[in-house]
Parts: sequence; C-alpha cells; structure tokens
Amino acid sequence: MKNLLLLLLAFLMINITSNAQKKQEFEKSINILVFSKTSGFRHASISSGIKMLSDQSKKQNWVITATEDASLLRDDFLARFDVAVFLNPTGDAICDAGQAAFEKFMKSGKGFVGIHAAADFEYEWEFYGNLVGGYFLTHPPAQKATVIFENFDHPAMKPFEGMKTYTTFDEWYSFKENPRTHANVLARLDESTIKAKDDKWEMDDHPLIWWNDKDGIRSFYTVFGHTHEAFQDKLIIEHIKNAINWAAKRID
Repeated sequence: MKNLLLLLLAFLMINITSNAQKKQEFEKSINILVFSKTSGFRHASISSGIKMLSDQSKKQNWVITATEDASLLRDDFLARFDVAVFLNPTGDAICDAGQAAFEKFMKSGKGFVGIHAAADFEYEWEFYGNLVGGYFLTHPPAQKATVIFENFDHPAMKPFEGMKTYTTFDEWYSFKENPRTHANVLARLDESTIKAKDDKWEMDDHPLIWWNDKDGIRSFYTVFGHTHEAFQDKLIIEHIKNAINWAAKRID
C-alpha cells in the first residue's frame, strides 16, 4: 500500500509539473505575421527562425501566420494581426499598394520586430526605413564577436541581465547611418573583437539592438539571426520572444 501511494504521488507530481510547463503565459492570444520574402540574398536560417517562433507559440499564446507572399499585404489581411515580425527579408519585395496598406496597418497602433536582414530590405521606402531604424551597409565576415550591453531597461534585455557582454557567432551588420541619432540603443558591437582584412565595416560607435515607441507604434530591431544556431540559443530566443510581446503591448 505504501509503495502504491508513493507511485500515485509521483504520478501526480509529474502531471502537475507537466501542466505547469504547458500553461500559457498569457490568457489572451495575439496574432503575429511573420514575413520573410527575399528578392536578394536568402538566409538559410529563415526556416529555423520560423520553427523557433512556432515552438514558442503555444506557451506564449501566439497565433502565427508565416508568408512570403507580398501580394497578401492589403488592408483586410493585415487587419487581423497585432505584430509584424520581419524575419530576414531582403531586397525590394513590396509593391506600392502593399506599402500603403502596411503603413496604414502600423499607424493603427501595431507592433514591429525586425530580425537581422530586416535592415537589408526596401531601401527606397522611407516609412520602412524609419520603422526598422537603420539600413544595412556592409559587414565583416561572419564570426564570433562580442556584444556590449548598454542598458537593460527593455524586456528584450531581460535574458542578458547581469551580463556586461555576450560573445557569440553571427553576421555583424554596419549601417548607413548611426541608429543612435533616432533610436534607443540597447547594445553595440565591440569592434575590437572583429577580425577583418579591411575597415569598411567599422562605425566606431556600432549599435546592434534598438527600439522605438512613437505615435503608438512600437518597433524593435535586433542584429541576431544570421545562423540556424542563433534561433537555438536560449538567450536569443528569450530576447526575441520578449521583443514580440513588448511590440504587442503585452509587457512594458
């Protein structure tokens, strides 16, 4: 009898733990558009990014729609979403009608998260440039380098709390203009940790992660996401997850 009671107790504890792990962090769902159309360089890591977001969706109570069909970007389609995540899109992929619809969507108070190559996209679209916060210029060879954290006053920085720096492998973008002039910078590159044959990528002050909250629009950009491994890194997963929930105005 004693052994049976112990087995029953163990069974109950396993089920309680399992249910706790499955419990959603938010009762109300949000709808997320993941857009990854490429008309330039295509990152192989797009598939890993979509998988990561899908893996997070159940606990976060996210309803994800992933597409590369830019023709869908019209009022009726966009109206269903709370946040747009631009996951490594490149080139010029959205027509004038799509751009107008997306601007209207964002100006209705929606959120935006740009991941890595979101900065290498739609260079002639002024609204988008202001939204993402900076356009890609160049990069040194992808390599292990160190990110310096500047402050933690944003939910996306919570996984890095207590860390002055983080060293990882990625592709470290430089930008045509320094985002610091118009965005709230959270982290920058330690350029002394980069090995490259030339200095064309150098910015001296080299922001990598930033955010804005203007006119009811929350926007966030992170340089992480060049590799499959970036979307398997627990800290970066938490970083992007919190950025999305912040953009959706779930957390402040």
